[in-house]
Amino acid sequence: MKYHLWTIGCQMNSADSRHVGAALEALGGVPTPDPHQADVIVLNTCVVRQSAEDRAAGFLWSLKPLKERRPGLVIALMGCMVGVKGNGRLREVFPHVDVFLPPGDARGLVEWLTERAGQAHPPAPCQGEPHPPAPVESEPHPPSPSPLRGEGERSPSPLAERGLGGEVLAERGLGGEVLAERGLGGEVLALVSEPHPPAPSPLRGEGGRSPSLPTRKPGVSAPVAALLGCNHVCSYCIIPSRRGPERSRPLDEILTEVRSLAAAGVREVVLLGQIVDRYGYDLGATAPRLPDLLAATAAVEGIVRVRFLTSHPTYFDDRLVEAVATLPAVCEHIEVPIQAGDDEVLARMRRGYRVDDYRRLIERLRARLPGCAIATDVIVGFPGETERQFQATLDLLAELRMDVCHVAMYSPRPGTLAARTMPDDVPVEEKKRRLDAVNALQEQIAAEINARLLGQRVEILVEGRQKGRWKGRTRTNKLVFFDDDSGTDWRGRLVDVRITWTGPWSLIGDVVAA
Repeated sequence: MKYHLWTIGCQMNSADSRHVGAALEALGGVPTPDPHQADVIVLNTCVVRQSAEDRAAGFLWSLKPLKERRPGLVIALMGCMVGVKGNGRLREVFPHVDVFLPPGDARGLVEWLTERAGQAHPPAPCQGEPHPPAPVESEPHPPSPSPLRGEGERSPSPLAERGLGGEVLAERGLGGEVLAERGLGGEVLALVSEPHPPAPSPLRGEGGRSPSLPTRKPGVSAPVAALLGCNHVCSYCIIPSRRGPERSRPLDEILTEVRSLAAAGVREVVLLGQIVDRYGYDLGATAPRLPDLLAATAAVEGIVRVRFLTSHPTYFDDRLVEAVATLPAVCEHIEVPIQAGDDEVLARMRRGYRVDDYRRLIERLRARLPGCAIATDVIVGFPGETERQFQATLDLLAELRMDVCHVAMYSPRPGTLAARTMPDDVPVEEKKRRLDAVNALQEQIAAEINARLLGQRVEILVEGRQKGRWKGRTRTNKLVFFDDDSGTDWRGRLVDVRITWTGPWSLIGDVVAA
């Protein structure tokens, strides 16, 4: 059985896809980058922005002729497009889909394939869903005219490739071609080219996750879900309704997964949560919190670096700051969104903090973590955002000088408070102008910050090769390239590099002789 995984969205989707791949390989599956060669195709979807939902629907429609030519092909749709409660209307719109799965839960597909394997003839398309259907919130959309550009939502700059919580939209087309760029560690978040080793049991753990993962070689850096779902219902965000309430995975289960990844060659772990600094809050007053999880993860043999994202300003407490400062493996790289630089806009977003609260957090981080890199998120064109309010955001970014700013234009999502009660009154052209203004400012700031590293010696974790050069990341998540003709395999190694060139998005250097 050959399977093809198509993934779009955040690193949580990337982690989910790894578990799906493990479950399929436990059934004897083998990954293929070519959907035309696959017996099973799984689409792991995102609906944070309309453009992401449109691209998923477009890819799904492109599979219909393939299904008609090969009726035995199994197509599964999973992720936020389906949601934790299911979406009965999807079956009517996409009758060529066999199985509908909630985010990160492969059990329905495993059970369907197991039942099918026990029958003499291929069964009719599955009539059930893993979860009861919920009222339809939106109609799926046919593919947009361009697979790379939604309705005025995309930016030509890499800074605009991220979603509302730091998510990167990434996908591959029918031929396996990359349609959007990269995630936190520089990796393409379309796992069609990354093999997924088999897990002893595909059905253990939260949501059908296997806490014990593969033996085949994964990447150097791997995302690991720590906290699933979200209780913090921001007015623009569809994630709570699609991924469900906040659930912290047990610490032992997470560590089992991390140890398995380390045994397979992973050197860096990225702990994920929609609001990752709320880890353990749902488990009781005495339960482990994120600092405890960071310490335990950092102690796993073979793991040399630990990152975490995405944080919320309200929950980034002193104990978490101390964990970053004192745990050698935890990187001085913080992702903490501001979303807007105006208190009225933040209140309408239901973010739960004011601009001065955020400013004080950044001051506290930089005082205790000198040289740390801080990334933020901004939404432009939120309902009611005036020119004065947008200028306040621009002024705040100029003042705080972040290393990275992930900027997105507001996109109404069905069922959210903003979509129900706030008119989308900022024209697309104006949203685009504001997005371009943020990108231009951030490009200048990033270029100036990175220029300070010229001639400096930095340590990078080498991830692999790209266009003939080795590439890796600093502890502060800066992408560094270097040339080497010695034949040395640097993948997965910590290497000291002296920086010889700097730009806003990447650096170039030479390996420093030991």
